[in-house]
Amino acid sequence: MAAAPVRSFDVREAGRAGVTLLFLCGDVMTGRGIDQVLPHPSDPRLHEPYVRDARTYVELAERANGAIPRPASFAYIWGAALADLARVAPDARIVNLETSVTRSGAYWPGKGIHYRMHPANVGCLTAAGIDCCVLANNHVLDWGFDGLVETLDVLRGAGIRTAGAGRNLGEAQAPASIELGAGRVLVFACGAATSGIPSAWAATESAPGVRLLSDLSRAAARRLSRYIEPLKAAGDVVVVSVHWGGNWGYAIPEDERIFAHELIDGGCVDVVHGHSAHHAKGIEVYRGKLILYGCGDFLTDYEGITGHERYRGDLSLMYFVTLDASSGRLQRCEITPLKMLRFSLQRAADADAAWLAAMLTREGEALGTSASLSADGRLMLRFRVRA
Repeated sequence: MAAAPVRSFDVREAGRAGVTLLFLCGDVMTGRGIDQVLPHPSDPRLHEPYVRDARTYVELAERANGAIPRPASFAYIWGAALADLARVAPDARIVNLETSVTRSGAYWPGKGIHYRMHPANVGCLTAAGIDCCVLANNHVLDWGFDGLVETLDVLRGAGIRTAGAGRNLGEAQAPASIELGAGRVLVFACGAATSGIPSAWAATESAPGVRLLSDLSRAAARRLSRYIEPLKAAGDVVVVSVHWGGNWGYAIPEDERIFAHELIDGGCVDVVHGHSAHHAKGIEVYRGKLILYGCGDFLTDYEGITGHERYRGDLSLMYFVTLDASSGRLQRCEITPLKMLRFSLQRAADADAAWLAAMLTREGEALGTSASLSADGRLMLRFRVRA
């Protein structure tokens, strides 16, 4: 069971000296149905086994919960999340963007799902002040290599940094750098085949693609640590964002834990930001460093689609992570629970927030963490440091 309600942490009360505050979330999927309700929808034709028109996903959501404005404003899809971003004012806003941003019509053959957002809709990302889009995932190349290159160009043109994909391996490996004055947030991103990334998507010295991990072994983590070490300067906070694992299930594979622990043991990594599962998973604090094994989906067009309801994939989590700026050690992790309703994020009901607190406590028991529910419906991560 979740602990008794506590008062929510407010960074305005605590002050910001000596800390770095991050906003992290899971998969932001602004393609397909969401793209269709934005001001500049793409060609709705799809190449899926069962759905041939992206507007079908809009119709399913409307059938479940009512009319969605068309066109919706760029800010509309973020809904209540914008108020929390303004309240907390994080130093860096980092999301996993799981869609191609392109006009390309060259969909990847043999792949069942293809996410695409029209480049003119990139304002839906700047509306939330996103600093970095992680691209090492299993949808960024849904519309081919040309689609990836256009995605990189569009995001750069909008002032959004990228990590995990590039025109070649060097660019895919390079971190996104978010300047903070006294230091930086460096975001390194990579993806594992376990998330469904095709091997043909791996960037090479001369070809575009994603930073694809060969495996999740200790050796692979050490190679990544050796790459990071010379790039990290005093005062920098390092986030490694990893797309790994399947869509459903709370179990955390042993190789994911080994990989995350080895990264932290290397001494350069402060946060492991894991994603791929459609729902949130357990959280660990290892040697004072935060490991999010699965952040869950954040923005999707899944509303109205049934199946796997017991995992509550309809609930989205905002992770506000406060780190000691000098050591990168976790000080606080506050979580705001939201729910997608008519393609707009709304504050989760009290019962939903309580369900999430109980789930995170249950799944965190073996990892040394639990979640307390505050009077205002937010969650506070409770943890003991695991050596």
